[in-house]
This record gives sequence, structure tokens and C-alpha cells, in this order.
Amino acid sequence: MELWLVRHGETLWNREGRLLGWTDLPLTPLGRRQALALMGRLPRLPAYSSDLKRARKTARLAGFFPATTEALREIHFGELEGAFWEELDPAHREALLHFRGFRPPGGETLEEFQERVFRFLEGLQYPALLFTHGGVVRAVLRALGEDGLLAPGGAVVVDWPHRVLDRLLDGGGGPG
Repeated sequence: MELWLVRHGETLWNREGRLLGWTDLPLTPLGRRQALALMGRLPRLPAYSSDLKRARKTARLAGFFPATTEALREIHFGELEGAFWEELDPAHREALLHFRGFRPPGGETLEEFQERVFRFLEGLQYPALLFTHGGVVRAVLRALGEDGLLAPGGAVVVDWPHRVLDRLLDGGGGPG
């Protein structure tokens, strides 16, 4: 069942290397250009978006008016929200790198996050297009036996829940 995953365009915190979960930041000028570059490159499918403005704006600039849901939000980093990657406690960095055992103080565990995302995917009609966040994309890829980060403004299409079909649109941005 075809599932398109689109990561929102760049935000200031993405560029600065900060953890960005539920803080509702806008796109940077580069992030808006990344979103506009998606126009005409994505299939006209039923579209859904995280309710955070960076994902909604990416969808709109790409020519979509998706249904919004909190289920597609990034992980809630709690007290770690806004922290610089380099300044994180090594245990938190390691848990995020390996994408297991992450328990941010006052936030959402990886298990809770994945349960929220996968519960939404179970109720979805396919094919579908999701405008979401890097953590959501990574959770889906890992469930399919892959791992990796999708750059801001990038997209990937998967045969959910079976395999990755193609990585598209690298987003033109760096990591973050």
C-alpha cells in the first residue's frame, strides 16, 4: 500500500542543530523554497499533515490542503526541547542515534511516540501522502528494516507495511 512521507522544510532550529519536537516554529526562507520545490512532484493523493505549522505550510506550498492531526507530530522532547545536539547528555544522544531507549524528561518515550504514529497509520486508507517530521519518517523506515534521516523538504515513498520503494527529493538541505 503506497505511502508517501514528506518531511517539512527547514526551520531555524533544524539549521542550528537543536532538538525540535512540539515547538511550533515557522519555515525559514530555505524551508519555503524546499516546500515550493515539491509542487508538481508529488502525486495527487489524500493528504494528511501534522498540525504543527511547519508541516502544514510545507503542504500548502507544495499545493496541498491536507487534513491535520496531532498523531503525525514529531516526538515530544519535553525538557530537552530546543537543546543543541552537541550539548545533549551522551546517553540521550546515543538513545536517539540508535532510536531506542530514549526517555526525555517531561516528554514522550520513543515507544509512546511510535505507538501514536503507528496507531494513526493502521486507520489510514491507502494510498496516502503525509506531511510530517523527521522522527515520523525515521520510525516508518525503521519499521521497514531501514534507518536513516530524511533532509528537510525531502520525500520517500514506501510500500507500507512492506518495503521502501524509492527515496525522492533530497530536500536540498543538510542534516537536522
